[in-house]
Order: sequence, then C-alpha cells, then structure tokens
Amino acid sequence: MWIDTHCHLDAPEFGLDHAGAVLARARASALGVERCVIPAVAQPHFDGARQLAHRLGDAYALGIHPLFVPQARDEDLAALDAALTEHRDDPRLVAVGEIGLDFFVPALCEPAMRARQIHFYQAQLKLARQHGLPVILHVRRSADVLLKYLRTIPVVGGIAHAFNGSEQQAGHFLKLGFKLGFGGACTFEPARQLRSLAARLPLTALVLETDAPDIPPQWLYTPAAQRAAGQAQGLNTPAELPRIGAVVAELRGIAPETLAQATRANALAALPRLAGLA
Repeated sequence: MWIDTHCHLDAPEFGLDHAGAVLARARASALGVERCVIPAVAQPHFDGARQLAHRLGDAYALGIHPLFVPQARDEDLAALDAALTEHRDDPRLVAVGEIGLDFFVPALCEPAMRARQIHFYQAQLKLARQHGLPVILHVRRSADVLLKYLRTIPVVGGIAHAFNGSEQQAGHFLKLGFKLGFGGACTFEPARQLRSLAARLPLTALVLETDAPDIPPQWLYTPAAQRAAGQAQGLNTPAELPRIGAVVAELRGIAPETLAQATRANALAALPRLAGLA
C-alpha cells in the first residue's frame, strides 16, 4: 500500500469532522493509502494535527511553515520545543515539519522577511537535531540556501517535500540522507524536467505525497481563467495518491505495485517512527 508522506488533513477544506471519511476513501482500494503524515504549519495547529493523527491512526509532524513566519512569534519556537518535549515518546510524532524557506512569494523575499525565514529555519533545524527527529522541508526556489544550513546544522535526514529542483540539487539532498517528495506536479506533461527526475533518479530516492488539498494533479486542475468564470477546482485528497503513483510508475517503466513497495520502504527510512505504526 501507499504512504502519503505529506497531507494536510487538518486543512479547513476537509473539516475535522469529515477527515475520517476522506481517509476512508483513500484506504478503500486494494492498493490504497496505508497511512498519511499530517504536518502542522503553525503553533496554533500543533494540537489539532496531533489529535487528528491519533483519531485517524496516522502520523504527524510539528513545525512552523515559512508561509506562516510573518504571523509567527519567537515564543512559538519555545512552544514547539515544549511540544516536542511533551510528546517525545509519542510514536505518531515522526518529524519536525513543515519547515523550510519560500523564495517564490514576493513579500517573503524582502530582506527583512527573508532574514526572519532563515532565523526560524535555523532554529527549527536545531530543535530537530536536539530532539533527534528528521525534518520535512518546504522547498520553493530555496534549495541551495536550505542545503547551506543543512550542512552547518546537520539533522538525521528527512524529506524534501514537493521537490522541483535540479538533478544536482537532488544529489546534494540525497547525500545528506534525504528522500525527495513527488506528487501531483509530476502528472502535468509540460513539467518535463520534473517528470524526467521522477523517471531517472534512483528508486531509493523517491517518496510519494499529495500535499492535499494543495498541488492538485492534472486531472483535478482548473486553469485560472476557468476558475474566474466560476468553475470550481477539484479537491485534492489522499485518494489521488494511487493514481499519482501510477503516473510515476509509468514514467519509470515499472508496475505500480513495485513503486508502492519501494516508496513505502523509502518513507520508513526517511521517517523511521512510521515503521512502529505498521
């Protein structure tokens, strides 16, 4: 079965009361989704992500996402440390995440906000190292800077989520013990470089994810003009992971079952506490 290594089941698009039904659909098929990892994105979400993971039998991560850094306070880092300490023996707590850097959003690239992002990123790497946990990284036009600080603040590996960098950058993450997350973006035929990476990287490098409800696959995507005209975008859920996996398997010329087995093993290697939940 598949493991969705990045799924925001606590997002308002799902609603906490309906997340169980969403996950039940993902688990329904013979080659369904065995487990999801729910990464928190801000301090107010820590308890919700943890409680939802326990209710659904899934896993979770705790961290402050770079898109939430503008609203975050330095006290939130202390709260993260406290939560990691309080729940250190929780087998469902598998990583520090989602953390990282975002140099795509213009407002986050302003010098002061860029520096604040780096401050939160460094601090959370130190917490991950302190607590002996891997990290789940947000990588958007920021791979080289992320790598720079990973070399100075080494952690026990993790996942470069929604990877969309170069083959050289991929190699650097792999040398540091990371796996690379692939999801809906590689289902778009114009994404030639990304699809080439999904096809050519070592099979041991890949994990699969939906990032639901974000990054919908091609069959759910509605162009901006059509959205402006009132056509809704399809809701991305963990149930899309088997079809995403089938696309990646076709790119690699292997059976979906082979890819599911390999990416499951890779997820357990990247986030070792997942193995205790199997």
